[in-house]
Amino acid sequence: MTTLNRLGFLLFTVFLLASCKEKKKPSMSGDKQVQVNDFIDFFQTLKPPVQFGDTLLLKKEKDSLLISHKVFTQFIPDSVFRPVFAKGVKPKIYSIGKVVSKDGETYLFLKALSNDKKAMYVVVVDKKHKFLAAMTALRMDQSNITRQSLSFDRSMGITKTIVRKNVDRTESEGKDVYVFEPDSRKFILVMTDALDEKPAELLNPIDTLSRKQKYTADYGTGKKNLVSIRDGRKNDRLSFYIHIEKNNGECVGELKGEAIIKNANTAEYRNDGDPCILKFRFSSGAVTLAEESCGARRGLNCLFDGTYSRMKDPKPAKSAKKQ
Repeated sequence: MTTLNRLGFLLFTVFLLASCKEKKKPSMSGDKQVQVNDFIDFFQTLKPPVQFGDTLLLKKEKDSLLISHKVFTQFIPDSVFRPVFAKGVKPKIYSIGKVVSKDGETYLFLKALSNDKKAMYVVVVDKKHKFLAAMTALRMDQSNITRQSLSFDRSMGITKTIVRKNVDRTESEGKDVYVFEPDSRKFILVMTDALDEKPAELLNPIDTLSRKQKYTADYGTGKKNLVSIRDGRKNDRLSFYIHIEKNNGECVGELKGEAIIKNANTAEYRNDGDPCILKFRFSSGAVTLAEESCGARRGLNCLFDGTYSRMKDPKPAKSAKKQ
């Protein structure tokens, strides 16, 4: 082979290698078919132990992590979302990461979001990347007295933890530990440590604010439905905190903010960047709420709409008698 031929061959090889390097990875956010290996490779590799908190569900993800419903369902059935999302709902899906076990199974971590629900999932696929099982790992409960976390250890054990604030300022903790069982293709609960029996009373985060204006008070129906109104930062504003629960806690709504006083008996919450609009109409013994587009702040069937009766003001603490 002449020197010229060798040089030509070398240039051709360099060009070929460069072309291979420049080959674009297939998009996971589009509608085209993709290879299963590309789908699995899209999830970044994680090194256990790893831990995730429920704040992950509130984090705004990059569009580069988005997986379209069409691509996702090429490999994973959308029935995995049914425990949280209604049939027909197509939540936005984002990759979080993956762990490959020594036995060859791959654990995929992802989160799914809709307007009013947020959840994290663990999906298991076999050595050939065929779907085996899935479980709901975290689910946003919109409660201000609990926080959740998920940990994944080196033995492929999954621990779901919930911590609850108690009315006496202590905390209660409950844990469930799961492992994936290949033979049954299911996640099996192997240990549980339930929350203690202390009552989970509702904590009001604005209870200590001043209440000098005419309609500042607590309004509600029952122990789990509270509309708390306090003085705002300025005379034309009201601070508020709303917590509602229905269906034995299955449906929860919560909103905290500041409303502008419009006239003698009405106020309105409207904030830039938040589609939720909430109107307050006060009377001598109640407050009536009317909402618009507040679905992201509550469960599907937990409208803030309704009339809430004024509760009795707490009696001031008695001062110690002089000796």
